[in-house]
Amino acid sequence: MISAAMPDALCAHPADGVAVAMRDLTAGETVRLGATPVTLAEAITAGHKFALRRFAKGETVYRYGAGIGRMTQAAAIGEHIHSHNLATALTGELAYRAKA
Repeated sequence: MISAAMPDALCAHPADGVAVAMRDLTAGETVRLGATPVTLAEAITAGHKFALRRFAKGETVYRYGAGIGRMTQAAAIGEHIHSHNLATALTGELAYRAKA
C-alpha cells in the first residue's frame, strides 16, 4: 500500500494569506507550500497559523477563502498569526454534538 506523507503545512485556498502547521515547526525552518518556500521567523506549534505574506495592521486575514479577522499589528512572512496579533471577525456560536 502506498501512503502519502503528511505535508508540513497546509494552505486551504488560493486567497489565503496564512497556512496551518501540521506538525511543530522550528524557527528558521523552511517549509514549502507548492513551489513557494516560506522561512519561519519563529517556532509554530502544530495547528497554528503562520503568514505566507506580509500583513499590515488592520488588514483582513483570509483562511479557507474567507476573512477570519484583522491584524492588530503588522506581521512579516513566516510569523505566527494568532490572538496576539489577530482580532477575530468570527461571530456567533455554533452548537454541535458528536453522535455516538
